[in-house]
Amino acid sequence: METRFLGIAELTGTPSVAVVVDVMRAYTVAAWAFAGGAEKIVLAESQADALALKARNPEWVALKDGPPAPGFDAVNSPGLLRSVDLGGRTVVQKTTAGTVGALAVKEASLVLCAGFVVAEATARLLRQRGCDAVTFVVTGEEGRAEEDLACAQYIAGRATGSGADAGAFVRRAAESRAAAELTEGVRQGAHPDDVALCLELDRFPFAMVAAQEDSLMVLRPYAVPVPAGAAPA
Repeated sequence: METRFLGIAELTGTPSVAVVVDVMRAYTVAAWAFAGGAEKIVLAESQADALALKARNPEWVALKDGPPAPGFDAVNSPGLLRSVDLGGRTVVQKTTAGTVGALAVKEASLVLCAGFVVAEATARLLRQRGCDAVTFVVTGEEGRAEEDLACAQYIAGRATGSGADAGAFVRRAAESRAAAELTEGVRQGAHPDDVALCLELDRFPFAMVAAQEDSLMVLRPYAVPVPAGAAPA
């Protein structure tokens, strides 16, 4: 499997397969939303688009980065979202980097969104699909976010069977700028448990697949079967 790791601005053309990584916090939040019963997540182009979708669909749950704001129901925090019952609901998500990265590769034949919490399921799906070339979109800090790069490299290692040691990659993420900013309260709309929740390895057994549905980019959970005779990670 040929792999490359690019920031959003470095993308040229349309990759065949893209894994969009945002550990802190967009795709950790998305995984928790699905664990809370959400049916799907609509990835919005802008906060204005998110509010417009919410206005047309009042039953949808709109969330954003940063502090609470009028019109939005939640913020982009796994610690705050984990106790919310989202059974059967549609979530509209707009974040600074994660949703932007997924929309940047929306024409790809396969788009996966990931963090450490769904790392093994994501790698397993790449293996099962027999992907020859995968572009990992490192969304944070213009492609330099250590937590996103570490997670992307870990998933790539698992997908190619190199036996990557999870501990080293998780430690890199724990020592990242994003982790420090969350811990120190620099980033608004956060919960004290956010960093720990973002660093939980394989917390959920599903991958997350984004695809265009009508005019929207929609993220859904995807159960990845464990091959017969293989022990779940």
